[in-house]
Order: sequence, then structure tokens, then C-alpha cells
Amino acid sequence: MSSRSSGVHSVLDPMKACRTTLLLLALCAGHGLSCGQTVPPPSREQVQSARDQVRKDPNLGGTRQEQTLRLKDMDAWKSKPAKSEPPPMWLVGMARWIADAGRLLIWALGAVAVALFLVGLRHWIRVRADVVNIKTLKLPSHVRELDIRPESLPDQIGATARGLWLRGEHHAALSLLYRGALSRLVHDHAVPIRAASTEGECVQLAALSLSPERSAFVSQLVSAWQLTVYGARTPDSVSVLALCTNFDVHLSPIAPQPETKR
Repeated sequence: MSSRSSGVHSVLDPMKACRTTLLLLALCAGHGLSCGQTVPPPSREQVQSARDQVRKDPNLGGTRQEQTLRLKDMDAWKSKPAKSEPPPMWLVGMARWIADAGRLLIWALGAVAVALFLVGLRHWIRVRADVVNIKTLKLPSHVRELDIRPESLPDQIGATARGLWLRGEHHAALSLLYRGALSRLVHDHAVPIRAASTEGECVQLAALSLSPERSAFVSQLVSAWQLTVYGARTPDSVSVLALCTNFDVHLSPIAPQPETKR
């Protein structure tokens, strides 16, 4: 905003000021020449009197009024020092909440990571302990409800399961393959499977004791069994017949060593 201020100023134009000075000098010189003698410089009173006579002339002197505009608000703004305002309270509260939430999230993620590590470590120790203590374990006769005694199984497990599958007895064929695999793993390949071992634990224990090819075969067989029992779906015939054909190749029984004559 701008404000208007007015004032009265005594203003003499430059030409008028010059003419006033020349007139004063002329008056002083004329006064000296009229006397015909050398006159000392005019006194202060004489100069003052001559100036008053000049100012009485309306063409030479006088006063006038003029109005000017100036920005008072701008001058006041420039004169005031800049002040830094504090941030609003809602912004401070939001920043504080974000910091607290991030801290809690980090602690929660750390707790979850520690829990997962402890669970995995416990499971690993359990599996390794089964492998280390294999000689002290009593061989189970059943794994859960499945009978894995060698005398309860046919000699040709793969061929018998193939016949069951071709006759449409799909569940019986896969049950025979799974029971026969557990029996061969426990009694012939010394895999430390216990009576309460789950399908996943049996696969892990087999992977620790068998070659990669044999452990992969066991994993495929267990997956087909789980698909039938828990998934209520029947695997395709090609994969099941391949399991029957390769059963004795990967899980063949270990022939008893002949006794040495003394």
C-alpha cells in the first residue's frame, strides 16, 4: 500500500537563482560606482536587504507546494528484521509419529527374524541328531499307521504296485510304493526315520543319507503319495508307472553279505 504525503518547499529554479545572484552583484556594484570610490564588500545586512527585495519580486522568488508519493509499508517492511517462524504443531506430531512407528517396525522385523532362525535351528539340530544317533535308534515297525516291516511287503514292490495301478487300484498302488520306500530307507539304507516322522522329514533325512539321484526319486514318490492322500487327486499314469519301474533301480534292497569261512 502506498500513502500520500504533502509538504511545502521553497524552490528556486536554477535560472532564477542565477539571475538573483547576478542582480545582487549588480546592485552592489552600482552602489559602489555611484559613489565614485572604492567600496568595501557589502555587509551581511546589505546582502540580506537585497535578498529580501529580490524575494518580493513574484517573477524571481516565491514558494510552491508539491505532492509526492512514497511506499510507507515497503519502508517499514525493509526496516523490520526477518523472523523465523516455528513449524506447526501437527507437522511436529506427524514427524514424531513416523519416527516411533519406524522404530517399532524395525523391532518387530527383528523379532520375527530371530524367531524364524530359532525354529530353523531347532529343526536342523533335530534332523542332524537323528543322523548322528542312527546306531542307537530302534528300527520302527510302523511309521504313523503304515506297516513298514519287510515281511509285510512283497519282494517285487515295483512290479506289484504296477499291477495294482493297472487294475485301477490307485490308492493301494501308491500306498504300497510309499510303504516300500520307507521300509527300504530304514532297513536297507540306514535312514534314521522314526515312527512319528512326517513325509517332509522323511524326504529331508533321505537327502542327508542318499545320493542326489536316489533322494530325488524319493521326493517324487512322496509328492505323488501326498497328492493322493491330502490333495484328493490322482497323479497321471505316466509318472506313477515310471515310479513303479524305477523303484528297484533307486531303492533296491541290499543283498546280505555271505558269511566268511573260518
